[in-house]
Amino acid sequence: MKEIRNIAIIAHVDHGKTTLVDKILHQTNQFRDNQSSGELILDSNDLERERGITIVAKNVSVMYKGVKINIIDTPGHADFGGEVERVLKMADGVILLVDAFEGPMPQTRFVTMKALALGLKPIVVVNKVDKENCRPDEIHELIFDLFHALDATEDQLDFPVIFGSSKQGWMSEDWRVKTDDITPLLDSIVANIPPAPFQEGTLQMQVTSLDYSNFVGRIAIGRVLRGTIKEGQPITLAKRDGRMLKGRIKELHTFEGLGRVKTTEVMSGDICAVVGLEGFEIGDTICDFENPEALAAIQIDEPTMNMLFTINNSPFFGKDGKYVTSRHIRERLMKETEKNLALRVEDTESPDAFMVYGRGILHLSVLVETMRREGYELQLGQPRVIVKEIDGKKHEPIETLIVDVPAELSGKVIELATQRKGELTIMEPKGDLQHLEFNIPSRGIMGLRNQVLTATAGEAVMNHRFKAFEPWKGDITGRNMGVLVSMETGPCTAYSIDKLQDRGSFFVNPGEEIYEGQILGEHIRENDLVINIVRAKQMTNFRAAGKDDATKMPPAKKFSLEEAMEYIQADEYVEITPNAQRIRKIVLNESERKKNANPALAGIKM
Repeated sequence: MKEIRNIAIIAHVDHGKTTLVDKILHQTNQFRDNQSSGELILDSNDLERERGITIVAKNVSVMYKGVKINIIDTPGHADFGGEVERVLKMADGVILLVDAFEGPMPQTRFVTMKALALGLKPIVVVNKVDKENCRPDEIHELIFDLFHALDATEDQLDFPVIFGSSKQGWMSEDWRVKTDDITPLLDSIVANIPPAPFQEGTLQMQVTSLDYSNFVGRIAIGRVLRGTIKEGQPITLAKRDGRMLKGRIKELHTFEGLGRVKTTEVMSGDICAVVGLEGFEIGDTICDFENPEALAAIQIDEPTMNMLFTINNSPFFGKDGKYVTSRHIRERLMKETEKNLALRVEDTESPDAFMVYGRGILHLSVLVETMRREGYELQLGQPRVIVKEIDGKKHEPIETLIVDVPAELSGKVIELATQRKGELTIMEPKGDLQHLEFNIPSRGIMGLRNQVLTATAGEAVMNHRFKAFEPWKGDITGRNMGVLVSMETGPCTAYSIDKLQDRGSFFVNPGEEIYEGQILGEHIRENDLVINIVRAKQMTNFRAAGKDDATKMPPAKKFSLEEAMEYIQADEYVEITPNAQRIRKIVLNESERKKNANPALAGIKM
């Protein structure tokens, strides 16, 4: 039986996890000489490649010096912490990757805390030592301080450190000595990560990931904790709710390189994929047929935010999408909860709307973007933080916000954060930047990124992570400007937009189809303004000097999905279709909106 090492790679977003996995795959000759592999091999879906982030944890396996190394690439963003929490159960050790300039960031702290609590052995890799202003020795000390603050054991505090550059493809035990490849890291994994133990006894395997195949259906992925699992073996599936279901293993696959290889049996300690089981979910245990023993359920931190998902009922509904009914949306959301453990879906009083709970704006927006690409049409309400009642007092989620910004601009950032109930806890120089840390309500972070980037001309780097539920901090001012709302349906004209430019900035370009109640731009004042930009220029026989001057207008401001979600207020929706994204008032007609705003008019026809 060959030795096995199970390791997870954890790091802050953009510190180089997926690039490092690429180099390990190349180093261990997983590709033919004539095979084109590209970069960021594991970021396989379109959304991951476009955003440059890992969203879903993935498994690969390599052979090095007769040892099988199962590698789990994890997401770096705290919004996808649910992914990390469940896949760490498969590992015996972790590689903590840290940028040689930025050091341990908020998300690093989050996943490191989870890994140390599980008793995993860490190897620290200080990456990007080829960058200017890098400070590897200082970062080494910061990581030790972080481990100590997270109550690491003596064995965990005695961690090996490897320095190098994933992008250039070298690793070394001394950052001043450049080597030819990443062999020192692979040697350190074999020497320091404990071999996966073989535990005799009846079968126990917890399902920690799901996969799907058009040919065989749903596939359960997990680590065999005890005993041996065999092809054709009858088993008992222990559900999280206590039920026991009988089943049979049809096929077994182990991970080899980037793919999976069919096998007849898998010993404890290895990670495998099981085909042929029905009705399983993440956290269920595959046990012995006669003497089933369930493992403890996977504990996932609770969501911190909720958002209303509803059917698209705008005048343009059904023009783009394939799936537009509430039944389609509900089925898709329920399917997502099977593999996305940090997500929760609840029905509302309306059969057309669902309340979706998640970890943050990015967590929810990735789900929406995936649905949009699959052909769904839907509308989103304003994101709201989850408020808890603790000891009779109202508590809300508080986050740690870290901003690195040029020193001369730090005053603007502090002003913006404190306006949103942020408390400055740390202010120190970091290279040629000022390092600021705040404790700020999650409500205060919504919409803050845009303001900070505008105030600092795009030079600020912002990161945040959930800290704890703390007493309610009081009211926070939301959007301070009103919006320009359409009073007509039709194509907007350059003539009308040009005439109304002094009223605010626009979100639509000439020629775009708009409808009554759609939000067209931001007003320069605090109130909403209803405008007509469908009106065309009148044709006359008269000529006058300057009458036919070409219209000049700035380009329309276009929101990303996250920006649109943060921008809207309680009486607005974001409309999402496969080809368009619009912001609208929930009540489209102006007279109806006035009635709703003034209860005295509710019974009067206008």
